[in-house]
Amino acid sequence: MNTDTIGNNAGCVWGALNEAEALDTKQLKKIAKLKTEKELFAALGWLAREGKINFIESEDSKELIISLLQDK
Repeated sequence: MNTDTIGNNAGCVWGALNEAEALDTKQLKKIAKLKTEKELFAALGWLAREGKINFIESEDSKELIISLLQDK
């Protein structure tokens, strides 16, 4: 995996989140058509570093919910 791949995956994740209000990691991986959790979390790191996403723990703290930050 290289930075081009991570950037492309980040674009896929952003696109999936742009179509939904919020997704958990399993849904996001499937909708973004990523093969591994490693690909997903690298893409999430990219988007987090750019300040584009928000992380919320589910009520039972077993799942991570991700959404896009709204532009102000």
